[in-house]
Amino acid sequence: MRLDKKGDGVSSNFTNKCRQHGSLFTVVRKSQEDRFAFIAEWYDPNAALLRRYQLLYYPKDGSVEMFDLKNHRSFLRRTKYDDLHLEDLFVGNKINVFSRHLNLVDYGDQYTSRKLGSRKERTLGMIKPDAINRMGAILEMIYSTGLSITKMKMVLLSRKEAMDFYAEHQSKFFFSNLIQFMTSGPVVAMEILGDNAVSAWRKLLGPTDTSKARSEAPETIRAQYGTDGTKNAAHGSDSVASAARELEFFFPSSGGRGPANTAKLTDCTCCIIKPHAVSEGLAGTIVSAISGAGFEISAMQMFNMERANAEEFYEVYKGVVAEYNSMVVELCSGSCIALEIRGTDAPRTFREFCGPADPEIARHLRPKTLRALLGKNKIQNAVHCTDLPEDGILEVQYFFKILDG
Repeated sequence: MRLDKKGDGVSSNFTNKCRQHGSLFTVVRKSQEDRFAFIAEWYDPNAALLRRYQLLYYPKDGSVEMFDLKNHRSFLRRTKYDDLHLEDLFVGNKINVFSRHLNLVDYGDQYTSRKLGSRKERTLGMIKPDAINRMGAILEMIYSTGLSITKMKMVLLSRKEAMDFYAEHQSKFFFSNLIQFMTSGPVVAMEILGDNAVSAWRKLLGPTDTSKARSEAPETIRAQYGTDGTKNAAHGSDSVASAARELEFFFPSSGGRGPANTAKLTDCTCCIIKPHAVSEGLAGTIVSAISGAGFEISAMQMFNMERANAEEFYEVYKGVVAEYNSMVVELCSGSCIALEIRGTDAPRTFREFCGPADPEIARHLRPKTLRALLGKNKIQNAVHCTDLPEDGILEVQYFFKILDG
């Protein structure tokens, strides 16, 4: 399927823009205008192929252009795209261009490398069992410092998994207590991205020993939510090398799954923190609100939805609500976070907690509901929640059993 400005299928206007351009390397930058070049990859599920493009970004007007590297032809003529920003452009990042998820794998020229090459790093952040009930507040602290979360998964480590992860501490006196603690409840593993992310995250964590953190860095995570040197709320990689190894443990790039999610798939309902809310840094606020209302978040995971998945998930709304296409576009416009919510009569009570789908109506009729407080419009209304009680388990299964299967 060709990209479309609206993200909803083939566009004749777009197709007309995709004419032959000759070798992409003959593209010449106008002297009076900056443009940045990247090599981007996209996995085409229909053809089971990894496709590679040159992506050009023009900061003057926020326009993008794409060239098919294999076929040496234009794929997207220069088009204004407001949802992509200069700060999104760095090697290793995943971006969304007209509902297509692209991985930026390299700089396209020396000019771009020199101008935009930065100290962006990825590190592992892990919320430990003792701080799970404060994970919303911790997420808020992460976003408030300018760091971003690019992967997230709640898991319950087995004894073997915990021992493998902490193998370097096997000979230390605290190893047995550490393993017992780390397997006592769920943890949330996160890939954290940012400038000098390893040191920035460790600074936000504070000293390993909680008492020291309270005296030396009282605003840090461990000072506020930790108990001692082991039950200290969260973990952070101590180097770039450690980060790479620890991220591979939880989020393997080799095709493996890593530790299993914690979904119970019983007596539950589904919540999705929508991409616009994630990109606006509202995930922590939403998680805190859900927990504060007495609901149990028994599973949580970040997903990047392909259009086909979004269409399948929202299929029940096709032909029923006028906003179906826009709902699909929003759901696959960036990272979303799926949650399994449990509580008394969870589908009904959680739907009431979220409020009417239209935030404007919610603000008039139920001003204290989640959508009234955080929603922008009927499409970007902060969260999706299961509408029908009988669909609660089915929607949770779609994310935590099918997509993460």
